Amino acid sequence: MDRFSLRLNALDAQLCVRLNRTAARREVAVFFRVVSRLGNGAFWYVLMAALLAFGGREALLPVLQMVVTGLTGTLVYKWLKRRTLRPQPYAVHPDVTCIASPLDQFSFPSGHTLHAVAFSLVALAYFPFIAPVVIPFTLACAASRVVLGLHYPSDVLAGAALGAAIAGLSLPLVTF
Repeated sequence: MDRFSLRLNALDAQLCVRLNRTAARREVAVFFRVVSRLGNGAFWYVLMAALLAFGGREALLPVLQMVVTGLTGTLVYKWLKRRTLRPQPYAVHPDVTCIASPLDQFSFPSGHTLHAVAFSLVALAYFPFIAPVVIPFTLACAASRVVLGLHYPSDVLAGAALGAAIAGLSLPLVTF
């Protein structure tokens, strides 16, 4: 690895340790555990159901697009995790504590973040008025992954970029 890569990895690990230490406060750990659990699907399923309940037929296409985007995101992140095999921070760094049960043993990319960003972008493209609820939740979901010791910041950034790309590619297809 070159010097630049080594520095980036060290910075990634340092930031991960610092954010993970915030979970030493019980209320921080509880908050991010709840957000992470909701970000594992429940928040998005409730959002889709609410859109259908209140949006009627107009919500069918956006919800279907969210479902297809979610399935695509799952395929992409699982494929990448099997290729990169990057261990989670708590498994490598003794200063990082695992605060929540991991869904798998690999960290790159963050699937929670990928899905949160993808679902948010698709939903907001159709229903921008839900931004005050969706944007803070998406940011908290992304932060939870590092605070809980399950991902490095770079895993979260990669997940966000992939989620944005998947959502961005899906939006023109629907209007086409």
